[in-house]
Amino acid sequence: MAGVWARNSYCKRRQVGALIVKDRMIISDGYNGTPSGFENICEDENGVTKPYVLHAEANAITKVAKSGNNSNDATLYVTASPCVECAKLIIQSGIKRVVYRDPYRITDGIDLLRRAGIVVEQVD
Repeated sequence: MAGVWARNSYCKRRQVGALIVKDRMIISDGYNGTPSGFENICEDENGVTKPYVLHAEANAITKVAKSGNNSNDATLYVTASPCVECAKLIIQSGIKRVVYRDPYRITDGIDLLRRAGIVVEQVD
């Protein structure tokens, strides 16, 4: 499902999708892209990702925060392993398990999640 959700992204370099699941229900979703109200163009004229593009995990976490629901003890499913900035948000949001498909070359995010006691799993 996160892979399907990633296709909503307008980003050309990489499309990432995320779902937050709690009590066997999807409570939030997100994909990488620009903030609400911005143009749906993620890269500049040189193909470099714009600095204000939000990651799928950040979009899903902020969406659940706005909903009045909470992500305590939830699972985050994401198509790419989280970066260190998203890992900090995951820790603070109370998510207890992260399942990702594609590893990223920099493992700082995964390392931080494990240090915080969050269960991290890679799937095909």
